[in-house]
Amino acid sequence: MTVEPTDPLIGTVLDGRYRVLERVARGGMASVYRGLDMRLDREVALKVMREHLAADPAFVERFRREARTSARLSQANIVGVFDQGEDQGHVFLVMEYVPGQTLRQVLDANGSLTPRAALDIMEPVLAALAAAHSAGLMHRDVKPENVIVREDGLVKVADFGLARAVTSQTATSATSEVLGTLSYISPEQLEHTDVTPRSDVYAAALVLFEMLTGQKAFDGKSIPNVIFQHVHRGVPPLSSVMAGAPPSLETLISQAAAKDPQERPADAQEFLDELRHVRARLSDTVLDARPGGKVAADGVTAPLPAAGAGASAGDTAVISSAESERRRPAVQAPAPSKASKAKRDAARTQAAGTQNARTQAVGPTTTGNRTTGGAASRTAQSGGTAAPEIVRHPVTGPPAPAAPARTRRRALILSLIGLLIAAGAGAGWWFGLGPGATTTMPPVAGLAQDAAVSALHTAHLDAHVSGAFSESVAKGTVIEADLKEGATAHRGDTVTLTVSKGKERYDVPTLAGKTRDQAESALRKVKLTLGTVTEAYDETVGVGKVVSSDPGQGTPLKRGDAVALVLSLGPAPINVPDLKGKTLDEATSLLQALGLEITTGDEVYSVDVPEGQIAEQEPATGTLKRGETVTVHVSKGPELIEVPDVFRKSTDEAVAILKAAGFEVKIEKQFGAPFNRVTAQEPRSGTKYPKGQVVTIFVV
Repeated sequence: MTVEPTDPLIGTVLDGRYRVLERVARGGMASVYRGLDMRLDREVALKVMREHLAADPAFVERFRREARTSARLSQANIVGVFDQGEDQGHVFLVMEYVPGQTLRQVLDANGSLTPRAALDIMEPVLAALAAAHSAGLMHRDVKPENVIVREDGLVKVADFGLARAVTSQTATSATSEVLGTLSYISPEQLEHTDVTPRSDVYAAALVLFEMLTGQKAFDGKSIPNVIFQHVHRGVPPLSSVMAGAPPSLETLISQAAAKDPQERPADAQEFLDELRHVRARLSDTVLDARPGGKVAADGVTAPLPAAGAGASAGDTAVISSAESERRRPAVQAPAPSKASKAKRDAARTQAAGTQNARTQAVGPTTTGNRTTGGAASRTAQSGGTAAPEIVRHPVTGPPAPAAPARTRRRALILSLIGLLIAAGAGAGWWFGLGPGATTTMPPVAGLAQDAAVSALHTAHLDAHVSGAFSESVAKGTVIEADLKEGATAHRGDTVTLTVSKGKERYDVPTLAGKTRDQAESALRKVKLTLGTVTEAYDETVGVGKVVSSDPGQGTPLKRGDAVALVLSLGPAPINVPDLKGKTLDEATSLLQALGLEITTGDEVYSVDVPEGQIAEQEPATGTLKRGETVTVHVSKGPELIEVPDVFRKSTDEAVAILKAAGFEVKIEKQFGAPFNRVTAQEPRSGTKYPKGQVVTIFVV
């Protein structure tokens, strides 16, 4: 006995979040595991690429494209993709975990399905494909292995990894490998590699054929043989494999699997509309017939007798196609293209003709002394709508007259039976379809809001949406529901979905020009706090008002984050320069460069500053603010006055006269100056000499 080695991934944690619990499937491209999202505490499916492919960038890109493609699709019948990642060489997807069986497992166990069961599965499959087609995407690998029937009966379509935009007309990779499974791939992919939504329609029709017959439409011993059948033979007639196949179903499959793509429905939605149109005209007996059942025609079906039993001697009710149509709501289908519609209408007319021929072949039915026509004649008499009819076998002999007491007793019994039937029907409605019916809470965590609401409606539950911030769950995605997944609820109950509003962030408001108090109030309104406050000179912002903030305006921050402010001290002070000795032009240029103004005062005499230069200024030192003024006084040079005559004056008299005139005096004594008289002076008397200069006197 060979024991398979333990998978090394089991028990590991990917990306620090997803614990691998067990392997549930293995494919040529990846293995699928049941896992646990430890952050949200929910089961997930982990699709991990095979190691030898993870090193191939082309395969990795195709694998990642599966996540991006599937994440764009929000529909209840599509397996949701939550996340993608790479950890220690393992490239993986995180998907919705769907407990149940694949359609392949269902067919392997049952062989084939009744028309009702096959259509019950095909309708949600086409609904999922229609959602993809409306989003501009294709599945490209429709097959029973990619259809999952959940334990509660919900049908899901998985593996959109081979999907590509409808505008891309290639079906091959860079290595020219055909994408898709050979038994279901369309002829145009094999011949021309053209891929459109009609290619998915083709594959879906072959899946429907297989569900009804229990065998593939194209199955050969070699790949060339299967390809030859796709391209040259076309799908075999349903009736050639399925005894008593309804002609309308045979026509539907033949059209959807036509070799010429233009003869097929344009997309999955059109195929779904036509399928519902056909189903509405099938009787319950036809829908529930097992392969080999005796079917006279669509809507007029002979029930299969029990083994060894002959025809019933009692009354046998046969539900006509009109009654079946009354039970199911009509579906409005969009108009297909003119060319394909004409061919399909012709085929449908031919199928209807076959049905009428079979119906007329049944012939009239005699009941007592009355003769009634078949289904076709009844349809004609009622204006085209076949009504339900009770077909009774003839009873021999006249009926015996009933006694009055027996008649009254029979009437009472019939009334009681009617009441019991009504009560039973009411109870059946209450507990089956009404408020007393129960349903199972579907998984909604991690789904987009619309997809979660749709899943609840499918489970006959109402949705109430509330929002909450989340640092880990993307905006618009369901965080949790107030009813646990798998819990039992009554139909019509309201489930509250908590939907992520994304990360809680608040933009820094406009603070520039506000006072400190105003800025702090504005921050509180958006749930932010005041941080460090500093001061700086600013030429334009008034003193005490906000110059700038850090982070700046519009920056998103978490609740309670701090914002630092810079408050203005007003314009920066300017040191007054020393202008003495500069010309007026030089002083003007220097002050203007500093942002100060200049004005000129009265000219002044100056002994040490030449004429035309700045001799004085106000203020002489200190600081000023931008725009303030400095007053300058230009020198007229020294003041010239006439030197007085002090010849023969005493020393004291001469000094007094000269100082009174504004001069300084220097005394030069000769021979000891015994006579104390001025004998000479320099400069001489009468000379114009700068005031304040020194006059020398010679005393003897």
